[in-house]
Amino acid sequence: MRLPEGGRIDRTRPLSFTLDGTRYTGYTGDTLASAMIANGVLRVAPSLYLNRPRGIFSAGVEEPNALVQVGSEPSLPATTVTLTDGLEARTLSGIGRLTPDPDEPRYDKKYTHTDVLVIGGGPAGRAATEAASTGGARVTHVSTSEGATAFGYYDSNYVLVAKGNTLWHIRARRVILATGAHEQPIVFENNDRPGVMLASAVRKYIDHYAVLPGRNAVVFTTNDTAYATVFALVKAGARVTVIDARTPPEALAAQAKALGVEVRTGLVTNTEGTGRITAASTSDGRIECDLLAVSGGWQPAVHLFSQSRGTLRWTGESFVPERSAQANRVVGAANGTFGLAAALAEGAAAGAEAAELVGCPGPKPSSPHVESHAATPAKPVWLVPGDPKNQFVDLARDATVADINRAIGAGMRSPEHVKRYTTIGTGADQGRTSNIPTLGVIAEALKTTPGELGPTTFRAPAVPVSFALMAGRDRGRLADPIRTTPIHSWHVAAGAEFENVGQWKRPWFYPKPGEDMAAAVLRECRAARTSVGMQDASTLGKIEVVGPDAGEFLNRMYTNAFKKLAIGSARYGMMCKADGMVFDDGVTMRLAEDRYYVTTTTGGAANVLDWFEEWSQTEWPDLDVKFTSVTEQWSTIAVVGPRSRAVIARVTDLDVGTDAFPFMTFRETRLHNGVPARIARISFSGELAYEVNVAGWYGLSTWKAIHEAGADFDITPYGTETMHVLRAEKGFPIVGQDTDGTVTPHDLGMSWIVSTRKDFVGNRSLRRPDTARPDRKHLVGLLPVDPTELLPEGAQMVAEGTPLTPPVPMVGHVTSSYRSAALDRTFALALIKNGRNRIGETLLAPLGDRTIAATVTEPIFYDKEGARRDG
Repeated sequence: MRLPEGGRIDRTRPLSFTLDGTRYTGYTGDTLASAMIANGVLRVAPSLYLNRPRGIFSAGVEEPNALVQVGSEPSLPATTVTLTDGLEARTLSGIGRLTPDPDEPRYDKKYTHTDVLVIGGGPAGRAATEAASTGGARVTHVSTSEGATAFGYYDSNYVLVAKGNTLWHIRARRVILATGAHEQPIVFENNDRPGVMLASAVRKYIDHYAVLPGRNAVVFTTNDTAYATVFALVKAGARVTVIDARTPPEALAAQAKALGVEVRTGLVTNTEGTGRITAASTSDGRIECDLLAVSGGWQPAVHLFSQSRGTLRWTGESFVPERSAQANRVVGAANGTFGLAAALAEGAAAGAEAAELVGCPGPKPSSPHVESHAATPAKPVWLVPGDPKNQFVDLARDATVADINRAIGAGMRSPEHVKRYTTIGTGADQGRTSNIPTLGVIAEALKTTPGELGPTTFRAPAVPVSFALMAGRDRGRLADPIRTTPIHSWHVAAGAEFENVGQWKRPWFYPKPGEDMAAAVLRECRAARTSVGMQDASTLGKIEVVGPDAGEFLNRMYTNAFKKLAIGSARYGMMCKADGMVFDDGVTMRLAEDRYYVTTTTGGAANVLDWFEEWSQTEWPDLDVKFTSVTEQWSTIAVVGPRSRAVIARVTDLDVGTDAFPFMTFRETRLHNGVPARIARISFSGELAYEVNVAGWYGLSTWKAIHEAGADFDITPYGTETMHVLRAEKGFPIVGQDTDGTVTPHDLGMSWIVSTRKDFVGNRSLRRPDTARPDRKHLVGLLPVDPTELLPEGAQMVAEGTPLTPPVPMVGHVTSSYRSAALDRTFALALIKNGRNRIGETLLAPLGDRTIAATVTEPIFYDKEGARRDG
């Protein structure tokens, strides 16, 4: 089927390839699909669900049928696979398989900024690129002809582009979208047979690849553009009959007839053929053919524009861009502008405008007279009457008009619902040739218009992209970034063992020579309880909440009150999800009338920021409040223990006495080394304690200064394990360890923190009868009967006398368990059903090799009166 001359292929460079085990030849410049057609291979793997014969349908990314596996890459459209020497491919029925490939190429990411990004290699895109670059603007041009495909358009003109094995992240000041348009099919009976193709694809195979898909062709059209395919077919030597759904335009019909083409008015209603098409049935007869080229009009490729949050307008035939939400312009066919002269003029004007807007004005392009060549008006033809079970709307999903009718009969009215009911538009082609016909079929059934229905959402990626490309190469340790505090080098030098908390490396404990973890933690705990310890708490999440309504916002988010918190004071707060379950906690300081400094758990920082933004943007947009993550801007050093006041007094001139510096207040000061600091009286250990906050770049020097100031007290750095022991001795819960998404503040024994005077997120849920059930799990303490036995965290607890034959009814589980230097024994916290009413009861932890008995107690084990807090 290769023509003897023409095309853009290099006939001096033949290529060999294998398809489904058979060897063929093609030329440099071919796609796999064009080389297949050249070798007479139009048919591909059968359809995914109905096993019907299918053939190559298009010539680009809109291909729904001809999916192939090349190496380890599955589900590639043969129409976009560049032919290479030795290429091996096999056709797929919609499903491929990821296979490990030792020769898999490396994948990389690149990042760049540009003044003007032009997407699209057609006439409008090339004109825009030339005009924008004339005045000196930095222009990046993305074109599929160069192997580059833009597939994601995000906020602030952030665009993702796939080019070979590289994923480009491009930030542009202006974007020009010249993405063209996709020709639409027409739905009729058995419109899925091999040999039924888009008219523009037929023309492209002839003009670009010198390949003739069929010698006896029928062209079925609703618009003028298909006549270019008619003329290309005739020139290539094919016999052609035109079936025009309209009254054919006189000039085009006359030109076709002069070439020996029969032009009829009517519709194609069905096709024949056991595999490839052999005949087409029309409204006035039957025509033998081996090719049916179909053109149902054009839909501008608005995928990227829609992803950028631009709005669309229905013209009566297609959706076109309406209003931009970002700094972009749409030109050419993507804007519904057809005709070469008009597209060139529109592209050049957009390019010149973009250059001027980025401060690089060049000579303005002339405005040529553009003659109108609009198609003869006609009502769009979405569907030709016939048997709906054999009228295929989505070839990739084997979806028919009958499937749409079934969805509508089930009560679906929204195209989004129909899409999910039928899976139309969810194939690799992203519905490029099915979404508009589907809207037309739905609209006719519901007696409305596609414009009233609206399109389904265009989501990234606009074209299929491999996970390997998005993941990039295996960078080992760099694959998951490690976060460290400014004091990290000191911890390493001190021999700290680290634990991973999210992406943070936090000192876990500091073993001395000959110490194991248990010994090191006991030593660190004794120091904090009897003298002074210090901890790097810089990883705590930190968010500044700013604005006239900051206090009101926090009042609504936290279970307790913050609106009237005094400037210079701090308060511990707890947040719940809408279901009333504990979400996060932390201390908040009020810096000014309109500014709060909120701390969160280390692992919860990002989630809390997202939570704040969600409620601010979706529920309370009337509140004037903004949020800024400052986690990495501050270093926080906790100084803990009876000697902590003396240490702080040595590094600052503040009056740190109890009366002058009460608990849950903070002071702005300057340390003796000149570093500005914010020092707070906060304690997560129950001991006298301070938290010193300094700018991150002063973190290491401040840590060293505090360590030196406490040297004669044998100040001891401690890690997260000691922090856990100290807080657990006081019964302070850790969200995410002592909670699991099913725990309320009341379950934690913290009803005191739940305000009864204000509303807050989760308040209504906390008033449900379910949250007052007596068999809810409560946070309680456990003391093993044998004080040397350590309960494993996660151990399930059962009541005495419970048979251990599965299924065993559990009453709860251990959430935290430690050895205590202060108690000289082991202890644990646990979530136990009806726990507070079980105090004094003995529970069992069956561990397989042994059973540990433990007594249920109050969750506070040390200094229940809180006498040690003020020193």
